[in-house]
Amino acid sequence: MGYPENPKMVISAVVLYLLLLSHQTVSEEQVQRYIIREKGENAVLQCLDQPVNASLLLYRWKKDGTVVAAPNPLKPSEHLSISNNGSLWISGLQSTDEGQYECESQTTNDSSWQTLSNTLLRVSEGPTSVSLAVKPATLLPNGTLYVRQGLDVYFYCSSESFPSQNLTWTVEDVALDVYERASGNKSSLDFSIRNIQPSDQGMYTCTSQNTLSKTTVNKSQELLVYYAPERHPECSWEILNEPFDVLFICKWHGGYPVPTLDWHGVLEENVIAKGPTINSTSQETECLEIHVNRLILHDVKEVKCVGHHVTGVEKNCSFELKRPYPLGDPLVTALEGSNITLSCIETDSLPPAKTVWKQKDNKIINTTSKYIVYDNNPNYKLLIINVTKEDEGAYYCYSENPLDARALEVFLTVKTSAGNGGAVVGVFVSILIMMIGVTVGVTVYSKRDRICIGLGFSHLDDDRWDVLSLVDSDEEEIFHDTVPQLPPLTNGHATTLVEVHRIPSSDHEDNADSTDQQTHTEPVQQSADS
Repeated sequence: MGYPENPKMVISAVVLYLLLLSHQTVSEEQVQRYIIREKGENAVLQCLDQPVNASLLLYRWKKDGTVVAAPNPLKPSEHLSISNNGSLWISGLQSTDEGQYECESQTTNDSSWQTLSNTLLRVSEGPTSVSLAVKPATLLPNGTLYVRQGLDVYFYCSSESFPSQNLTWTVEDVALDVYERASGNKSSLDFSIRNIQPSDQGMYTCTSQNTLSKTTVNKSQELLVYYAPERHPECSWEILNEPFDVLFICKWHGGYPVPTLDWHGVLEENVIAKGPTINSTSQETECLEIHVNRLILHDVKEVKCVGHHVTGVEKNCSFELKRPYPLGDPLVTALEGSNITLSCIETDSLPPAKTVWKQKDNKIINTTSKYIVYDNNPNYKLLIINVTKEDEGAYYCYSENPLDARALEVFLTVKTSAGNGGAVVGVFVSILIMMIGVTVGVTVYSKRDRICIGLGFSHLDDDRWDVLSLVDSDEEEIFHDTVPQLPPLTNGHATTLVEVHRIPSSDHEDNADSTDQQTHTEPVQQSADS
């Protein structure tokens, strides 16, 4: 074989060969394929870059340099098979199927195998078994979880993924910066919230993404933060159809969710919400109003509103019911022609009573030219102008609330002017009698010594009697030794001597007559002329 005589042709041929070789290398790179399939799926690997007359070719497939599928195998495999066009069919991918696959062809008249295409098969798995848990939490019937305010709450998320995965937490579609406080391994990511608050409630989502297939699986859980109102319920009332009906109002604001409120008596079995005017006694609301009347309240002394919250908190408010009891002066006297005011006071009733003045015919007294009604709660007054005898009688201070009705009877007595004159005379006579008695008493007291002697009070001495003897001066010699003689008077008259005889009390009875006779018969001489 001779060499070309033209060197230029030789150079051109070499360049053309290099170009063809370069083109072949590029083509081999182009047939490289990268396929990712999920574990358990069926996969088809195409044998590319086949010649035009491919019907005369035989095909086989290698995995990582080892033939795994050949034409007309002695033991056909259900897992790997070659189709007529040379594609490799893989049924039910397993993790072990992952690797580098080569498609080779052979002509019927050539025993050599030529590589047509290379395909890299990656088998991914997951994420699977994604689970999410929040503890401690309570599951509601609708699937929502709730926790009580102030608790420490722990969030758990786990997943399985091959070859690897990325786990993230989001709440309300906002990513949480939990990695600094997170714990776990490649299959889990956990974190906690200390002293959870209502602002922390929302939809929590754990996302697992396969790093190979980019397959993403989300697991979400709505979490609510419950809290009871801090204050106690507020009890109040409102009079509707005075004075028979009353509206009891119970308010308990500031909690989530709304509490359950109910009205009843102090005793649990004494539920006041039983009657024709009650629609509901208990419901979930922040304000419960019930309409009650005397039929329901007649035996109730105290009512209570109880609030129940789902967090277990229970608080109540109550107030004591009191029947009306008007007080005042039941007897009033007025002078005919004057003005008189009847008064009563009502402070005990709860709910507050409606108080009016009535006459004996049960007719309500309103302000007129004759009567003026003053309603200055709790003081109620009735002014009667120009009282006449016809105004005499009973008046009633009538108080009524939804529990009961009571009346204070005030009886008005009217006195005429004539009757008043007699009263004045009677007073004058009484004063006169009193003055006379005082005068007589003063007079008797000033002359008490004379009165006592005249009445013989000097004989009250029980031990002895004193006898006075008047002796004539001519007999003074007889008593000269026993009675001292008084000096003579300057007028020349004789002097009267007084002799005192003391008689022992023991001889009083025996000598009473003789002493008396001696006392009366003994001469008494005042002077010589007598």
